[in-house]
Amino acid sequence: MLVLDERQTHNALPMTALIEALRAMFVSGCEMPVRHHHTLGVPGEPDATLLLMPAWQTGQFIGVKIATVFPGNSARGKAAVNAAYVLISAASGEVLAMVDGGELTARRTAAASALAADYLARKDAGHLLVVGTGRLSLNLIEAHAAVRPIRWVTIWGRSPEKAAAVAEKAAAAGFETEATDDLASAVGHADIVSCATLSNEALVHGAWLKPGAHLDLVGAFTPRMRESDDEAMRRASVFVDTRAGATREGGDIVLAMQSGALAQSDIRAELAELTRGEHKGRTSDDEITAFKSVGAALEDLAGAVLAYETAT
Repeated sequence: MLVLDERQTHNALPMTALIEALRAMFVSGCEMPVRHHHTLGVPGEPDATLLLMPAWQTGQFIGVKIATVFPGNSARGKAAVNAAYVLISAASGEVLAMVDGGELTARRTAAASALAADYLARKDAGHLLVVGTGRLSLNLIEAHAAVRPIRWVTIWGRSPEKAAAVAEKAAAAGFETEATDDLASAVGHADIVSCATLSNEALVHGAWLKPGAHLDLVGAFTPRMRESDDEAMRRASVFVDTRAGATREGGDIVLAMQSGALAQSDIRAELAELTRGEHKGRTSDDEITAFKSVGAALEDLAGAVLAYETAT
């Protein structure tokens, strides 16, 4: 059995190849039950989450991710998300690989955002705003830069020190960067706004978005969490990774539907429909688009297969 640690998993998932692996998997499809989602109490801290995400392609591969989300870990200087991924042969049932789930999740999540942006962001989008300073921040910068000519990156976070640290790392990767404490102004200037937080309240207001902006909503993976307000959902053409997941678990979608700001029929398409050419995505340079992801098991399977094949 192949075992890939965090560094090896990162090296086995080059971003451009990963985006294309996800594109191919969304086109072909796979068996993908809605993930198991369990809330776990943690004494004296916010609730944690246990996620079980299976997927398989008949006769090819089976994969299962076991993931935990412990928001209280940030106070301990530990990652909020931890995971392991098991890749199995669907021809023999043999375990083929154990892949670092945290790195797989971070890489494939960012790749899914970039894949959506390839259909939804303006072709000339050059200014990226990243809202959040966690593990996904640098991955999102790398991913969006793989599909759009990103020249300028702005970082906002609740901690100015963490925002500055992410900006410094992005600068070392070759981007013109700045950290900001003025989120409204930053949103108003950005071509792509990419949010990856554990926020329970709206951070990005729809009124701040400029014509032609693309809003990428990665966090808010439970129905009680959200990163955007109702006005953002009203103004934007809304797309999701999967309808089944986003309308049940994505707080930005669920809460907007509960308030009446968004109807299920307002969701223009999911990623499979975009990749198959069943919806063209962005229709004009002035259109505001929004993409909400909650994570799909086929993304993990595509990434794990790529990592296994790259490493072997």
